[in-house]
Amino acid sequence: MSHSLRIIYAGTPDFSVAALQALIASEHEVIAVYTQPDRPAGRGRGVAMSPVKEAALLHDIPVYQPASLKEEDAQQQLKALAADLMIVTAYGLLLPPEVLQMPVLGCINIHASLLPRWRGAAPIQRAILAGDTTTGITIMQMDAGLDTGDMLAVAECEITAEDTGSSLHDKLMSLGAQTLIAALPAIADQTCDRVKQDDADACYASKLNKAEAEIDWSQSAEDIQRAVRAYNSWPVAYCGYEKNSKASKLRLWQAEVRAVDAGSDDVVPGTVLAESARGVEVMTGAGILRITELQAEGKRKMPVADFLNANSLLGQVLT
Repeated sequence: MSHSLRIIYAGTPDFSVAALQALIASEHEVIAVYTQPDRPAGRGRGVAMSPVKEAALLHDIPVYQPASLKEEDAQQQLKALAADLMIVTAYGLLLPPEVLQMPVLGCINIHASLLPRWRGAAPIQRAILAGDTTTGITIMQMDAGLDTGDMLAVAECEITAEDTGSSLHDKLMSLGAQTLIAALPAIADQTCDRVKQDDADACYASKLNKAEAEIDWSQSAEDIQRAVRAYNSWPVAYCGYEKNSKASKLRLWQAEVRAVDAGSDDVVPGTVLAESARGVEVMTGAGILRITELQAEGKRKMPVADFLNANSLLGQVLT
């Protein structure tokens, strides 16, 4: 028979909020929330709270924001909370071995992949980039390694041909909350099966950066289209073009593969072959990509038809 748990919840971005809200609505008691320190955000660079902190304060839950959990003071403060379990979702800070052992039932993590595939910081986007058709949520007992602990529960999620980094984020955020709540009774009773990961099948999902979102037109149309999907809504795929004889930048929000095997040694990858209200067609290293939604510097994102009302890319070689 499961029982109510005293839970410390640790998370920072939007992805972490759904599981916190599900815990608050459950029979369990969230005794404290840990989140990263407030930081400058937005164009005005005003100091902003994390989404998790905002959610915690709405429910009068004590919030702790140490810069690190390696310091003795921070560890003693956490230990004094006398938690049964600590649940971590995209917290962004390392949990030292001492912290992992403090709660009675240890620390568990909600990870957005089917471990051991895509361990690391950006499993959602890496799955799309790799062309995976399935991903999911793994509830994992945390250990000293990077997403290497025993698996306690798993839930699968299809990656559709239309999924972007943003849409898949939202699917997995909801699935993570559902999977956690379903797994907690067995975790509380210590009756859930623990499945060891096979390290031989592990992949590393490195952190995203803006530089990698620059389009390489020598790649295939399929690879570029996956990149456009994966980097939507951050860091957003981009390329260079010429506007009024000056170099400028286009952000690519949506694209589709127009032809898989089209190609010609006489046409340089990046060349704009055609443009219409349906999209801008670009030659790639293998196939033709049709851009359907884009954003010029200083402008909002828009359908190609709106962009073409005042611009033309025909004949340009995008860089």
